[in-house]
Amino acid sequence: MDGLGKAPHQRGLLARNLENLDTAYFSWVMATGIVSVGTQLLGLKAASRATLWVLVFAICFMAVAYIARLAFFPSAVRTSLQDPNSAIGYLTIVAGLDVAAVRLAMDGHVLTTWVFAAIAAIVWLVFIYAVPGSIVATHHRPRPADINGGWLIIVVATQSLSIAASALSAHGASAGQIPTLEALAVCLWGLGVMLYLILIVIIFIRLVLVEVTASQMAPAYWIAMGATAISVRAAAGILGLSTAHSPLLTEMRPILVGLSLILWAFGTWWIPLLIIFGVWRHIAEHYSSLYDSRLWSAVFPLGMYTVASYTLGKAVKISFLVSIARAWVYVGLVAWVIVMLLMIAAGVRSLLTIRRPRIV
Repeated sequence: MDGLGKAPHQRGLLARNLENLDTAYFSWVMATGIVSVGTQLLGLKAASRATLWVLVFAICFMAVAYIARLAFFPSAVRTSLQDPNSAIGYLTIVAGLDVAAVRLAMDGHVLTTWVFAAIAAIVWLVFIYAVPGSIVATHHRPRPADINGGWLIIVVATQSLSIAASALSAHGASAGQIPTLEALAVCLWGLGVMLYLILIVIIFIRLVLVEVTASQMAPAYWIAMGATAISVRAAAGILGLSTAHSPLLTEMRPILVGLSLILWAFGTWWIPLLIIFGVWRHIAEHYSSLYDSRLWSAVFPLGMYTVASYTLGKAVKISFLVSIARAWVYVGLVAWVIVMLLMIAAGVRSLLTIRRPRIV
């Protein structure tokens, strides 16, 4: 019997979807939020406003979905928390809320930014220690074949908190709060960079030494680029803060600029490689091109690459980065529209294929 008191074969579409809800589905919020931020920065006001409304809907929808799953299918939630490969998916909540917080801060909604950032910080604190702790303390250890780009959500979540701290420091923080927020942003950025260096080595070794099937070459590998992009964006956010009364920011500036350019170059190197992986997966291996919720994990890096290039270019006055962002913003926007249409089509298709039980 399931959480709704029915046998498995009697479950409705809603119940099945809730029970099997992808723990990383908040990547829909992440992708929508960053596309809204990018289009706002590049002056595409209509697109930014439209995606902002979708962002608000997505946050409300996913919050209800996660809470309903916890209420009706606690055993499914418990199982997902016991497996580190699925547990890390909940860190998309952190990144999603932080990206939404930054977008809302751009429109002057400072209180909402504080609330979202606070909730994200709590979720981050729980999972950033619970996941590695459970790996060491239990027998649920990931196999080398289980390690994929999705693990880099740990980096993305950490850097998103750094970005939120910078945004709060620049918008709405009191004079007494600013030094703490600046130090927090720098420390979180450094932690995120170190986590990226550790995880990307493991993931790259897994790619070249362990056989990868078409099903395993998931869109989540795009986070290999997205994690560099959000690290660059976090650094650019810190570089954009005033250094007039902050010795810390003054001392850190050369490190922030140097590492940001290295990470941006490395993330750019990933893009053609990831395209090759996608061509191999869908054309050479004939893998299905139907909607998959993990497609949002590919849209987010595309949007973040725009924001990272633009903000770093502005911060260090490198014009070609801004030029790249002005062109790339359409890549992220088109990708978002395509996946959004695929998601809507998949939902309609599911509704149309529901069969009523036969009356004997």
